[in-house]
Amino acid sequence: MNLFKLTLSLALLTACATTTALAASSTYRFDPGHSFVRFGYGHFGFSHQQSQFDKVSGSLTFDPAARSGSADVVIDISSVDTGSSALNERLQGADFFDAAKFPTATFRSTSIRFEGDEPVAIEGNLTIKGITHPVTLTITHFKHGTNMMKRDAIGADATTTVKRSDFDLAEYVPMVDDSVVLNVDFEAAAAPAG
Repeated sequence: MNLFKLTLSLALLTACATTTALAASSTYRFDPGHSFVRFGYGHFGFSHQQSQFDKVSGSLTFDPAARSGSADVVIDISSVDTGSSALNERLQGADFFDAAKFPTATFRSTSIRFEGDEPVAIEGNLTIKGITHPVTLTITHFKHGTNMMKRDAIGADATTTVKRSDFDLAEYVPMVDDSVVLNVDFEAAAAPAG
């Protein structure tokens, strides 16, 4: 093989490898210290309460070249944090989340919508207390890049509104609002190479 053919072959192999690397999707794991699910609701017309789940785990895949991806989120119901230990216990009880029987809630994506190169919404199924309903999370912020640990990372904020009565959580409706605003805020990093 002459030098020209060898150089051309190496160039083609390099181009193919680069294209494959760019086109391949990556898997990202949630950073537990920077990933939360918050929920807000009207309380007897006096205030709009904000609470959250402190333990949220999950993973996502993202392929910017193919404009595709997926998300899988698990919420630990026992980590509910309202600022009141008494209310936390009440929400974990059988009248509300029934954490003893249903220790987790989940969101599993079915598709991600893009506008140009930017993901704008995640459609999927939300399961609480064993009851599943489709929801659409609207992405209000998205960043894909290198984090301070020099790792490939994704961060996003997404929101949706659900009716708690759809998930057998209708205690005190309508005095306490049936509509609940959910905010999923997370950072996730790709596993280190090797």
